[in-house]
Amino acid sequence: MLSELYIKNLAIIEEASIPFSDSFNAFTGETGAGKSILINGINSVLGQRITKDIVRAGCDKAVITALFTHLSENVTEKLDELGISHEDDQITLTREISADGGSVARINSRAASVSVLREIGERLVNIHGQHDNQILLSPEKHLGILDSYGGLENEAEEYRASFRELQEISRKLRKMTVERQEKLQREEMLRERADEIGGLNIEENEDELLEAEYKIAQNSEDICAGLNEAHMYLSGDDDDSPNALELISDSCRALSALSDTSEAIKQLYNRLEEVRVELDDIASEISSECDKVDIDAERYGYLTERISELNRIKKKYGPELSDVTECYENAVRELDELEISSDEIEKTASEREKLLSLVSEKAKKLSAHREEAAERFSIQVEEELRFLDMPGVSIKADITKGKLTSAGMDTVEFLISTNKGEGMKPMSKIASGGELSRIMLALKNVIAEKDDIHTLIFDEIDTGVSGRAAQKIGIKLKSVSKNHQVLCVTHLSQLAAMADNHLLIEKQTVGDRTYTSVKPLDFEARKREIARIMVGENITDTALKNAEELILAGE
Repeated sequence: MLSELYIKNLAIIEEASIPFSDSFNAFTGETGAGKSILINGINSVLGQRITKDIVRAGCDKAVITALFTHLSENVTEKLDELGISHEDDQITLTREISADGGSVARINSRAASVSVLREIGERLVNIHGQHDNQILLSPEKHLGILDSYGGLENEAEEYRASFRELQEISRKLRKMTVERQEKLQREEMLRERADEIGGLNIEENEDELLEAEYKIAQNSEDICAGLNEAHMYLSGDDDDSPNALELISDSCRALSALSDTSEAIKQLYNRLEEVRVELDDIASEISSECDKVDIDAERYGYLTERISELNRIKKKYGPELSDVTECYENAVRELDELEISSDEIEKTASEREKLLSLVSEKAKKLSAHREEAAERFSIQVEEELRFLDMPGVSIKADITKGKLTSAGMDTVEFLISTNKGEGMKPMSKIASGGELSRIMLALKNVIAEKDDIHTLIFDEIDTGVSGRAAQKIGIKLKSVSKNHQVLCVTHLSQLAAMADNHLLIEKQTVGDRTYTSVKPLDFEARKREIARIMVGENITDTALKNAEELILAGE
Protein backbone atom coordinates (compact mmCIF):
# COMPACT_ATOMS: atom_id res chain seq x y z
CA MET A 1 0.00 0.00 0.00
CA LEU A 2 0.98 3.64 -0.43
CA SER A 3 1.95 4.77 3.08
CA GLU A 4 3.32 8.24 2.40
CA LEU A 5 3.84 10.62 -0.50
CA TYR A 6 6.42 13.40 -0.43
CA ILE A 7 6.20 16.20 -2.99
CA LYS A 8 8.50 19.17 -3.54
CA ASN A 9 8.22 21.92 -6.17
CA LEU A 10 5.47 20.20 -8.13
CA ALA A 11 3.47 22.92 -9.92
CA ILE A 12 1.86 25.01 -7.17
CA ILE A 13 2.76 22.52 -4.42
CA GLU A 14 5.96 23.84 -2.85
CA GLU A 15 6.35 21.00 -0.37
CA ALA A 16 4.01 18.45 1.12
CA SER A 17 4.30 15.20 3.01
CA ILE A 18 1.04 13.25 2.84
CA PRO A 19 0.32 10.22 5.05
CA PHE A 20 -2.31 7.66 3.99
CA SER A 21 -4.37 5.14 5.85
CA ASP A 22 -4.59 1.57 4.62
CA SER A 23 -8.34 1.89 3.97
CA PHE A 24 -10.42 4.77 2.48
CA ASN A 25 -8.61 8.08 1.81
CA ALA A 26 -10.57 10.98 0.33
CA PHE A 27 -9.20 14.22 -1.16
CA THR A 28 -11.41 17.26 -1.37
CA GLY A 29 -10.84 20.90 -2.13
CA GLU A 30 -12.09 23.71 -4.29
CA THR A 31 -11.77 23.52 -8.05
CA GLY A 32 -8.25 24.48 -9.08
CA ALA A 33 -6.77 23.81 -5.66
CA GLY A 34 -4.42 21.17 -7.08
CA LYS A 35 -6.16 17.79 -6.87
CA SER A 36 -5.13 16.91 -10.44
CA ILE A 37 -1.55 17.91 -9.58
CA LEU A 38 -1.55 15.35 -6.81
CA ILE A 39 -2.68 12.62 -9.21
CA ASN A 40 -0.03 13.73 -11.72
CA GLY A 41 2.58 13.43 -8.99
CA ILE A 42 1.51 9.87 -8.18
CA ASN A 43 1.49 9.02 -11.89
CA SER A 44 5.02 10.35 -12.31
CA VAL A 45 6.42 8.29 -9.43
CA LEU A 46 4.78 5.23 -11.00
CA GLY A 47 6.81 5.75 -14.17
CA GLN A 48 4.17 7.39 -16.34
CA ARG A 49 4.97 10.08 -18.90
CA ILE A 50 5.26 13.65 -17.62
CA THR A 51 6.17 17.08 -19.00
CA LYS A 52 8.72 19.59 -17.76
CA ASP A 53 6.04 22.26 -17.15
CA ILE A 54 5.04 20.30 -14.04
CA VAL A 55 8.08 21.79 -12.26
CA ARG A 56 7.21 24.75 -10.04
CA ALA A 57 8.05 28.09 -11.67
CA GLY A 58 11.51 29.34 -10.71
CA CYS A 59 12.70 25.94 -9.46
CA ASP A 60 15.36 23.66 -10.94
CA LYS A 61 13.50 20.43 -10.38
CA ALA A 62 10.51 18.71 -8.82
CA VAL A 63 10.88 15.69 -6.55
CA ILE A 64 8.22 13.08 -5.78
CA THR A 65 8.87 10.15 -3.45
CA ALA A 66 6.39 7.42 -2.55
CA LEU A 67 6.79 4.95 0.29
CA PHE A 68 5.05 1.59 -0.24
CA THR A 69 4.67 -0.92 2.57
CA HIS A 70 3.02 -4.33 3.07
CA LEU A 71 4.07 -5.40 -0.42
CA SER A 72 2.08 -8.11 -2.15
CA GLU A 73 3.65 -11.32 -3.41
CA ASN A 74 3.05 -10.09 -6.96
CA VAL A 75 5.26 -7.06 -6.25
CA THR A 76 8.00 -8.89 -4.35
CA GLU A 77 8.30 -11.46 -7.15
CA LYS A 78 8.92 -8.67 -9.65
CA LEU A 79 11.40 -6.95 -7.31
CA ASP A 80 13.30 -10.23 -6.87
CA GLU A 81 13.29 -10.74 -10.62
CA LEU A 82 14.80 -7.26 -11.07
CA GLY A 83 17.29 -7.75 -8.23
CA ILE A 84 15.80 -4.96 -6.09
CA SER A 85 15.89 -5.35 -2.31
CA HIS A 86 12.75 -4.86 -0.22
CA GLU A 87 13.85 -4.96 3.38
CA ASP A 88 11.11 -4.70 6.01
CA ASP A 89 8.64 -5.41 3.19
CA GLN A 90 8.81 -1.85 1.85
CA ILE A 91 10.32 0.20 -0.97
CA THR A 92 10.56 3.86 -1.96
CA LEU A 93 10.05 5.09 -5.51
CA THR A 94 11.44 8.52 -6.43
CA ARG A 95 11.13 10.63 -9.55
CA GLU A 96 13.04 13.87 -10.11
CA ILE A 97 11.89 16.06 -13.00
CA SER A 98 14.25 18.79 -14.18
CA ALA A 99 13.03 22.11 -15.48
CA ASP A 100 14.95 21.42 -18.71
CA GLY A 101 12.86 18.31 -19.37
CA GLY A 102 15.12 15.54 -18.04
CA SER A 103 14.14 13.14 -15.31
CA VAL A 104 15.78 10.68 -12.92
CA ALA A 105 14.14 7.61 -11.39
CA ARG A 106 15.25 5.89 -8.20
CA ILE A 107 14.18 2.82 -6.26
CA ASN A 108 15.37 2.71 -2.66
CA SER A 109 17.64 5.69 -3.48
CA ARG A 110 19.37 3.71 -6.26
CA ALA A 111 19.14 4.85 -9.87
CA ALA A 112 16.67 2.94 -12.03
CA SER A 113 15.16 3.31 -15.48
CA VAL A 114 11.69 4.81 -15.87
CA SER A 115 10.57 1.58 -17.57
CA VAL A 116 11.50 -0.42 -14.45
CA LEU A 117 9.66 2.13 -12.33
CA ARG A 118 6.63 1.61 -14.56
CA GLU A 119 6.87 -2.20 -14.36
CA ILE A 120 6.77 -2.07 -10.58
CA GLY A 121 4.21 0.74 -10.47
CA GLU A 122 1.73 -1.28 -12.51
CA ARG A 123 1.74 -3.91 -9.73
CA LEU A 124 1.48 -1.40 -6.90
CA VAL A 125 -1.32 0.97 -7.95
CA ASN A 126 -4.34 0.94 -10.21
CA ILE A 127 -5.51 4.46 -11.12
CA HIS A 128 -8.95 5.18 -12.49
CA GLY A 129 -9.31 8.66 -13.97
CA GLN A 130 -12.20 10.36 -15.72
CA HIS A 131 -10.76 9.43 -19.12
CA ASP A 132 -10.85 5.75 -18.17
CA ASN A 133 -14.61 5.82 -18.69
CA GLN A 134 -13.81 6.07 -22.39
CA ILE A 135 -12.54 2.49 -22.20
CA LEU A 136 -16.15 1.42 -21.89
CA LEU A 137 -16.90 3.21 -25.16
CA SER A 138 -14.05 1.45 -26.97
CA PRO A 139 -15.02 -2.13 -27.87
CA GLU A 140 -11.40 -3.03 -28.66
CA LYS A 141 -10.68 -2.63 -24.90
CA HIS A 142 -13.51 -4.89 -23.74
CA LEU A 143 -11.74 -8.19 -24.42
CA GLY A 144 -8.89 -7.20 -22.08
CA ILE A 145 -11.38 -6.29 -19.35
CA LEU A 146 -13.14 -9.65 -19.68
CA ASP A 147 -9.82 -11.54 -19.59
CA SER A 148 -8.77 -9.56 -16.53
CA TYR A 149 -12.07 -10.32 -14.82
CA GLY A 150 -11.88 -14.01 -15.67
CA GLY A 151 -8.24 -14.33 -14.60
CA LEU A 152 -7.44 -15.42 -18.14
CA GLU A 153 -4.39 -13.20 -18.73
CA ASN A 154 -1.89 -16.06 -18.40
CA GLU A 155 -3.93 -18.34 -20.64
CA ALA A 156 -4.32 -15.51 -23.17
CA GLU A 157 -0.57 -14.86 -23.07
CA GLU A 158 0.19 -18.56 -23.59
CA TYR A 159 -2.14 -18.49 -26.59
CA ARG A 160 -0.46 -15.34 -27.93
CA ALA A 161 2.94 -17.00 -27.64
CA SER A 162 1.70 -19.98 -29.66
CA PHE A 163 0.03 -17.65 -32.17
CA ARG A 164 3.27 -15.70 -32.62
CA GLU A 165 5.05 -19.01 -33.20
CA LEU A 166 2.40 -19.87 -35.79
CA GLN A 167 2.90 -16.51 -37.47
CA GLU A 168 6.66 -17.07 -37.53
CA ILE A 169 6.44 -20.53 -39.08
CA SER A 170 3.85 -19.25 -41.56
CA ARG A 171 6.23 -16.47 -42.59
CA LYS A 172 9.02 -19.04 -42.90
CA LEU A 173 6.84 -21.31 -45.05
CA ARG A 174 5.80 -18.41 -47.29
CA LYS A 175 9.44 -17.42 -47.69
CA MET A 176 10.49 -20.99 -48.49
CA THR A 177 7.65 -21.34 -51.00
CA VAL A 178 8.58 -18.08 -52.69
CA GLU A 179 12.25 -19.08 -52.76
CA ARG A 180 11.36 -22.48 -54.23
CA GLN A 181 9.20 -20.83 -56.89
CA GLU A 182 12.03 -18.46 -57.69
CA LYS A 183 14.40 -21.41 -57.97
CA LEU A 184 11.99 -23.23 -60.27
CA GLN A 185 11.71 -20.14 -62.44
CA ARG A 186 15.49 -19.80 -62.39
CA GLU A 187 15.91 -23.46 -63.32
CA GLU A 188 13.47 -23.09 -66.20
CA MET A 189 15.30 -20.02 -67.47
CA LEU A 190 18.73 -21.69 -67.19
CA ARG A 191 17.50 -24.84 -68.89
CA GLU A 192 16.01 -22.85 -71.75
CA ARG A 193 19.29 -20.96 -72.06
CA ALA A 194 21.40 -24.13 -72.00
CA ASP A 195 19.13 -25.86 -74.50
CA GLU A 196 19.05 -22.84 -76.77
CA ILE A 197 22.82 -22.33 -76.84
CA GLY A 198 23.78 -26.00 -76.55
CA GLY A 199 21.50 -26.92 -79.44
CA LEU A 200 23.59 -24.80 -81.79
CA ASN A 201 26.78 -26.86 -81.17
CA ILE A 202 28.92 -23.76 -81.51
CA GLU A 203 32.60 -24.28 -82.36
CA GLU A 204 35.43 -22.00 -81.33
CA ASN A 205 35.75 -18.91 -83.59
CA GLU A 206 33.01 -20.36 -85.80
CA ASP A 207 31.53 -16.97 -86.51
CA GLU A 208 34.82 -15.57 -87.80
CA LEU A 209 35.44 -18.59 -90.04
CA LEU A 210 31.94 -18.53 -91.45
CA GLU A 211 32.04 -14.79 -92.01
CA ALA A 212 35.23 -15.20 -94.07
CA GLU A 213 33.67 -18.03 -96.09
CA TYR A 214 30.47 -16.07 -96.52
CA LYS A 215 32.35 -13.05 -97.78
CA ILE A 216 34.01 -15.23 -100.39
CA ALA A 217 30.72 -16.86 -101.30
CA GLN A 218 29.09 -13.48 -101.77
CA ASN A 219 31.82 -12.50 -104.32
CA SER A 220 32.45 -15.96 -105.75
CA GLU A 221 31.41 -15.08 -109.31
CA ASP A 222 33.74 -12.08 -109.58
CA ILE A 223 36.52 -13.97 -107.81
CA CYS A 224 36.17 -16.95 -110.15
CA ALA A 225 36.25 -14.67 -113.19
CA GLY A 226 39.39 -12.92 -112.02
CA LEU A 227 41.14 -16.16 -111.09
CA ASN A 228 40.26 -17.74 -114.45
CA GLU A 229 41.57 -14.69 -116.29
CA ALA A 230 44.81 -14.76 -114.28
CA HIS A 231 45.18 -18.49 -114.94
CA MET A 232 44.59 -17.94 -118.66
CA TYR A 233 47.33 -15.36 -118.84
CA LEU A 234 49.71 -17.67 -117.02
CA SER A 235 48.97 -21.02 -118.66
CA GLY A 236 46.26 -20.18 -121.22
CA ASP A 237 43.44 -22.21 -122.67
CA ASP A 238 43.67 -20.88 -126.26
CA ASP A 239 46.26 -22.67 -128.42
CA ASP A 240 46.52 -19.70 -130.77
CA SER A 241 47.45 -17.19 -128.05
CA PRO A 242 50.76 -17.46 -126.27
CA ASN A 243 50.77 -17.45 -122.46
CA ALA A 244 53.26 -16.38 -119.87
CA LEU A 245 54.50 -19.88 -119.06
CA GLU A 246 55.02 -20.77 -122.70
CA LEU A 247 56.89 -17.53 -123.39
CA ILE A 248 59.11 -17.96 -120.34
CA SER A 249 59.69 -21.62 -121.24
CA ASP A 250 60.78 -20.51 -124.71
CA SER A 251 63.10 -17.93 -123.12
CA CYS A 252 64.54 -20.62 -120.85
CA ARG A 253 65.33 -22.88 -123.87
CA ALA A 254 67.00 -19.98 -125.67
CA LEU A 255 69.22 -19.18 -122.69
CA SER A 256 69.90 -22.86 -122.01
CA ALA A 257 71.58 -23.21 -125.37
CA LEU A 258 73.94 -20.36 -124.46
CA SER A 259 74.54 -21.17 -120.79
CA ASP A 260 77.91 -22.89 -121.49
CA THR A 261 79.28 -19.87 -123.25
CA SER A 262 79.17 -17.48 -120.34
CA GLU A 263 78.84 -17.67 -116.59
CA ALA A 264 76.60 -14.58 -116.63
CA ILE A 265 74.22 -16.17 -119.20
CA LYS A 266 74.13 -19.34 -117.12
CA GLN A 267 73.09 -17.36 -114.02
CA LEU A 268 70.38 -15.58 -116.01
CA TYR A 269 69.13 -18.93 -117.23
CA ASN A 270 69.00 -20.30 -113.64
CA ARG A 271 67.10 -17.29 -112.45
CA LEU A 272 64.60 -17.47 -115.31
CA GLU A 273 64.08 -21.21 -114.68
CA GLU A 274 63.21 -20.43 -111.05
CA VAL A 275 60.65 -17.89 -112.23
CA ARG A 276 59.15 -20.49 -114.59
CA VAL A 277 58.81 -23.01 -111.79
CA GLU A 278 57.25 -20.41 -109.45
CA LEU A 279 54.77 -19.29 -112.13
CA ASP A 280 53.83 -22.87 -112.82
CA ASP A 281 53.14 -23.37 -109.10
CA ILE A 282 51.12 -20.13 -108.92
CA ALA A 283 49.02 -21.20 -111.90
CA SER A 284 48.30 -24.50 -110.19
CA GLU A 285 47.22 -22.75 -106.93
CA ILE A 286 45.03 -20.31 -108.88
CA SER A 287 43.28 -23.28 -110.43
CA SER A 288 42.82 -24.82 -106.99
CA GLU A 289 41.45 -21.58 -105.49
CA CYS A 290 39.04 -21.32 -108.39
CA ASP A 291 37.67 -24.75 -107.50
CA LYS A 292 37.23 -23.66 -103.86
CA VAL A 293 35.39 -20.49 -104.69
CA ASP A 294 32.90 -22.34 -106.74
CA ILE A 295 30.31 -22.60 -103.84
CA ASP A 296 26.96 -24.13 -104.59
CA ALA A 297 23.61 -22.58 -103.63
CA GLU A 298 23.00 -25.07 -100.81
CA ARG A 299 26.24 -24.17 -99.07
CA TYR A 300 25.53 -20.49 -99.52
CA GLY A 301 22.08 -20.93 -97.93
CA TYR A 302 23.62 -22.78 -94.98
CA LEU A 303 26.16 -20.01 -94.45
CA THR A 304 23.44 -17.37 -94.54
CA GLU A 305 21.24 -19.20 -92.03
CA ARG A 306 24.07 -20.21 -89.69
CA ILE A 307 25.57 -16.72 -89.53
CA SER A 308 22.06 -15.35 -88.80
CA GLU A 309 21.67 -17.82 -85.93
CA LEU A 310 25.06 -16.93 -84.48
CA ASN A 311 24.35 -13.20 -84.76
CA ARG A 312 21.04 -13.68 -82.99
CA ILE A 313 22.58 -15.66 -80.14
CA LYS A 314 25.43 -13.15 -79.83
CA LYS A 315 22.93 -10.29 -79.61
CA LYS A 316 21.08 -12.13 -76.85
CA TYR A 317 24.01 -13.47 -74.82
CA GLY A 318 27.11 -11.80 -76.33
CA PRO A 319 28.39 -9.51 -77.62
CA GLU A 320 31.12 -11.97 -78.58
CA LEU A 321 30.69 -15.64 -79.43
CA SER A 322 33.07 -16.43 -76.57
CA ASP A 323 30.60 -14.67 -74.24
CA VAL A 324 27.84 -16.92 -75.54
CA THR A 325 29.93 -20.01 -74.87
CA GLU A 326 30.73 -18.76 -71.36
CA CYS A 327 27.05 -18.09 -70.72
CA TYR A 328 26.26 -21.67 -71.73
CA GLU A 329 28.94 -23.10 -69.47
CA ASN A 330 27.72 -20.96 -66.52
CA ALA A 331 24.13 -22.08 -67.07
CA VAL A 332 25.13 -25.75 -67.15
CA ARG A 333 27.24 -25.35 -64.00
CA GLU A 334 24.50 -23.49 -62.09
CA LEU A 335 21.96 -26.12 -63.09
CA ASP A 336 24.23 -28.77 -61.60
CA GLU A 337 24.54 -26.75 -58.38
CA LEU A 338 20.90 -25.67 -58.11
CA GLU A 339 19.11 -27.68 -55.43
CA ILE A 340 15.35 -27.66 -55.52
CA SER A 341 13.91 -29.81 -52.78
CA SER A 342 10.35 -30.06 -51.57
CA ASP A 343 11.30 -32.05 -48.47
CA GLU A 344 11.99 -29.06 -46.19
CA ILE A 345 8.89 -27.24 -47.39
CA GLU A 346 6.76 -30.31 -46.77
CA LYS A 347 8.31 -30.72 -43.32
CA THR A 348 7.69 -27.05 -42.46
CA ALA A 349 4.14 -27.25 -43.83
CA SER A 350 3.51 -30.29 -41.64
CA GLU A 351 4.87 -28.45 -38.59
CA ARG A 352 2.64 -25.50 -39.40
CA GLU A 353 -0.43 -27.73 -39.66
CA LYS A 354 0.32 -29.24 -36.27
CA LEU A 355 0.86 -25.81 -34.74
CA LEU A 356 -2.28 -24.46 -36.38
CA SER A 357 -4.21 -27.32 -34.84
CA LEU A 358 -2.66 -26.56 -31.43
CA VAL A 359 -3.37 -22.82 -31.72
CA SER A 360 -6.95 -23.51 -32.84
CA GLU A 361 -7.46 -25.82 -29.88
CA LYS A 362 -6.04 -23.22 -27.48
CA ALA A 363 -8.28 -20.56 -29.05
CA LYS A 364 -11.34 -22.78 -28.57
CA LYS A 365 -10.47 -23.45 -24.93
CA LEU A 366 -9.80 -19.76 -24.29
CA SER A 367 -13.07 -18.88 -26.00
CA ALA A 368 -14.95 -21.40 -23.85
CA HIS A 369 -13.39 -19.92 -20.70
CA ARG A 370 -14.37 -16.45 -21.89
CA GLU A 371 -17.95 -17.62 -22.40
CA GLU A 372 -17.99 -18.91 -18.82
CA ALA A 373 -16.40 -15.70 -17.53
CA ALA A 374 -18.88 -13.59 -19.53
CA GLU A 375 -21.82 -15.23 -17.78
CA ARG A 376 -20.34 -14.66 -14.33
CA PHE A 377 -19.28 -11.16 -15.40
CA SER A 378 -22.83 -10.13 -16.31
CA ILE A 379 -24.29 -11.49 -13.07
CA GLN A 380 -21.66 -9.90 -10.82
CA VAL A 381 -21.56 -6.50 -12.55
CA GLU A 382 -25.35 -6.28 -12.59
CA GLU A 383 -25.34 -7.06 -8.87
CA GLU A 384 -22.85 -4.24 -8.31
CA LEU A 385 -24.93 -1.88 -10.45
CA ARG A 386 -28.09 -2.69 -8.54
CA PHE A 387 -26.29 -1.60 -5.39
CA LEU A 388 -25.12 1.56 -7.19
CA ASP A 389 -28.75 2.53 -7.81
CA MET A 390 -28.95 1.12 -11.34
CA PRO A 391 -31.42 -1.75 -10.73
CA GLY A 392 -32.88 -1.79 -14.23
CA VAL A 393 -29.55 -2.14 -16.01
CA SER A 394 -28.60 -5.32 -17.82
CA ILE A 395 -25.08 -5.78 -19.14
CA LYS A 396 -23.68 -8.44 -21.39
CA ALA A 397 -20.22 -9.27 -22.71
CA ASP A 398 -21.20 -10.16 -26.28
CA ILE A 399 -18.68 -12.57 -27.78
CA THR A 400 -18.39 -12.95 -31.56
CA LYS A 401 -16.24 -15.69 -33.00
CA GLY A 402 -14.15 -15.19 -36.11
CA LYS A 403 -10.76 -15.95 -37.60
CA LEU A 404 -7.70 -16.50 -35.43
CA THR A 405 -5.90 -13.35 -34.31
CA SER A 406 -3.33 -12.57 -31.63
CA ALA A 407 -6.26 -12.21 -29.19
CA GLY A 408 -7.79 -15.55 -30.06
CA MET A 409 -10.92 -16.24 -32.08
CA ASP A 410 -13.11 -13.77 -30.15
CA THR A 411 -14.11 -10.15 -30.33
CA VAL A 412 -15.95 -8.77 -27.31
CA GLU A 413 -18.25 -5.80 -26.93
CA PHE A 414 -20.16 -4.79 -23.84
CA LEU A 415 -23.86 -4.40 -24.54
CA ILE A 416 -26.20 -2.67 -22.14
CA SER A 417 -29.87 -2.13 -21.53
CA THR A 418 -30.60 0.67 -19.07
CA ASN A 419 -34.29 -0.14 -18.65
CA LYS A 420 -36.20 -3.39 -18.38
CA GLY A 421 -37.80 -4.46 -21.64
CA GLU A 422 -35.34 -2.58 -23.82
CA GLY A 423 -33.00 -4.42 -26.16
CA MET A 424 -29.26 -4.71 -25.59
CA LYS A 425 -27.25 -2.07 -27.42
CA PRO A 426 -23.57 -1.02 -27.53
CA MET A 427 -22.63 0.94 -24.43
CA SER A 428 -21.53 3.93 -26.51
CA LYS A 429 -25.08 4.31 -27.84
CA ILE A 430 -27.01 4.77 -24.64
CA ALA A 431 -24.85 5.18 -21.50
CA SER A 432 -24.63 8.63 -19.91
CA GLY A 433 -21.60 10.07 -18.12
CA GLY A 434 -22.98 9.25 -14.68
CA GLU A 435 -23.87 5.73 -15.78
CA LEU A 436 -20.40 5.20 -17.20
CA SER A 437 -18.83 6.26 -13.89
CA ARG A 438 -20.88 3.75 -11.96
CA ILE A 439 -20.39 0.98 -14.53
CA MET A 440 -16.63 1.55 -14.42
CA LEU A 441 -16.70 1.47 -10.62
CA ALA A 442 -18.62 -1.80 -10.78
CA LEU A 443 -16.04 -3.22 -13.18
CA LYS A 444 -13.14 -2.00 -11.06
CA ASN A 445 -14.71 -3.56 -8.01
CA VAL A 446 -15.35 -7.01 -9.49
CA ILE A 447 -11.87 -7.07 -11.06
CA ALA A 448 -10.21 -5.81 -7.88
CA GLU A 449 -11.58 -8.84 -6.06
CA LYS A 450 -9.50 -11.03 -8.37
CA ASP A 451 -6.24 -9.12 -8.80
CA ASP A 452 -3.33 -8.57 -6.45
CA ILE A 453 -3.04 -4.77 -6.62
CA HIS A 454 -3.47 -3.33 -3.14
CA THR A 455 -3.91 0.36 -3.93
CA LEU A 456 -6.80 1.72 -6.01
CA ILE A 457 -7.00 5.40 -6.91
CA PHE A 458 -10.25 6.93 -8.16
CA ASP A 459 -9.95 10.39 -9.66
CA GLU A 460 -13.45 11.94 -9.59
CA ILE A 461 -15.31 8.63 -9.97
CA ASP A 462 -18.41 10.60 -8.99
CA THR A 463 -18.59 12.59 -12.24
CA GLY A 464 -22.18 12.98 -13.38
CA VAL A 465 -23.80 11.53 -10.25
CA SER A 466 -25.42 12.96 -7.16
CA GLY A 467 -27.90 12.22 -4.43
CA ARG A 468 -28.68 8.57 -3.72
CA ALA A 469 -26.36 7.31 -6.48
CA ALA A 470 -23.47 9.27 -4.96
CA GLN A 471 -24.19 7.81 -1.56
CA LYS A 472 -24.16 4.31 -3.02
CA ILE A 473 -20.80 4.98 -4.66
CA GLY A 474 -19.46 6.10 -1.29
CA ILE A 475 -20.73 2.94 0.38
CA LYS A 476 -19.20 0.83 -2.38
CA LEU A 477 -15.81 2.52 -2.05
CA LYS A 478 -16.01 2.00 1.70
CA SER A 479 -16.68 -1.67 1.07
CA VAL A 480 -13.79 -1.97 -1.40
CA SER A 481 -11.46 -0.33 1.14
CA LYS A 482 -11.90 -3.28 3.48
CA ASN A 483 -9.64 -5.34 1.21
CA HIS A 484 -7.82 -2.62 -0.74
CA GLN A 485 -6.37 0.76 0.00
CA VAL A 486 -8.58 3.37 -1.71
CA LEU A 487 -7.58 6.93 -2.62
CA CYS A 488 -10.43 9.00 -3.99
CA VAL A 489 -10.51 12.56 -5.34
CA THR A 490 -14.10 13.75 -5.02
CA HIS A 491 -16.42 16.76 -5.15
CA LEU A 492 -19.26 15.02 -3.33
CA SER A 493 -19.97 15.14 0.37
CA GLN A 494 -21.49 11.64 0.30
CA LEU A 495 -18.13 10.14 -0.71
CA ALA A 496 -15.95 12.33 1.50
CA ALA A 497 -18.04 11.50 4.55
CA MET A 498 -17.29 7.79 4.09
CA ALA A 499 -13.51 8.27 4.26
CA ASP A 500 -11.33 6.94 7.04
CA ASN A 501 -8.70 9.56 6.21
CA HIS A 502 -9.93 12.90 4.84
CA LEU A 503 -7.28 15.15 3.24
CA LEU A 504 -7.92 18.73 2.22
CA ILE A 505 -6.13 20.21 -0.76
CA GLU A 506 -6.12 23.96 -0.25
CA LYS A 507 -4.68 26.78 -2.37
CA GLN A 508 -3.46 30.07 -0.92
CA THR A 509 -1.80 33.17 -2.34
CA VAL A 510 1.04 34.72 -0.34
CA GLY A 511 2.48 37.83 -1.90
CA ASP A 512 2.87 37.14 -5.59
CA ARG A 513 3.13 33.34 -5.26
CA THR A 514 0.51 30.62 -5.08
CA TYR A 515 0.90 27.70 -2.68
CA THR A 516 -1.07 24.50 -2.30
CA SER A 517 -1.07 22.51 0.91
CA VAL A 518 -2.34 19.01 1.63
CA LYS A 519 -3.35 18.29 5.20
CA PRO A 520 -5.36 15.61 7.03
CA LEU A 521 -8.54 16.85 8.74
CA ASP A 522 -9.69 16.09 12.23
CA PHE A 523 -13.36 15.61 13.02
CA GLU A 524 -14.21 19.32 13.37
CA ALA A 525 -12.28 20.27 10.26
CA ARG A 526 -14.02 17.50 8.34
CA LYS A 527 -17.41 18.87 9.41
CA ARG A 528 -16.57 22.30 8.00
CA GLU A 529 -15.16 20.90 4.76
CA ILE A 530 -18.14 18.62 4.12
CA ALA A 531 -20.52 21.46 5.00
CA ARG A 532 -18.66 23.65 2.47
CA ILE A 533 -19.08 20.98 -0.19
CA MET A 534 -22.81 20.83 0.63
CA VAL A 535 -23.72 24.54 0.81
CA GLY A 536 -20.71 26.55 -0.33
CA GLU A 537 -18.80 29.21 1.61
CA ASN A 538 -21.77 30.40 3.69
CA ILE A 539 -21.67 27.58 6.21
CA THR A 540 -24.58 27.48 8.65
CA ASP A 541 -25.11 25.56 11.85
CA THR A 542 -27.63 23.41 10.03
CA ALA A 543 -25.05 22.57 7.39
CA LEU A 544 -22.53 21.67 10.07
CA LYS A 545 -25.09 19.46 11.82
CA ASN A 546 -25.96 17.74 8.55
CA ALA A 547 -22.26 17.25 7.83
CA GLU A 548 -21.73 15.71 11.27
CA GLU A 549 -24.62 13.33 10.76
CA LEU A 550 -23.24 12.37 7.37
CA ILE A 551 -19.81 11.62 8.84
CA LEU A 552 -21.20 9.58 11.70
CA ALA A 553 -23.41 7.64 9.31
CA GLY A 554 -20.41 6.79 7.19
CA GLU A 555 -18.35 5.37 10.04
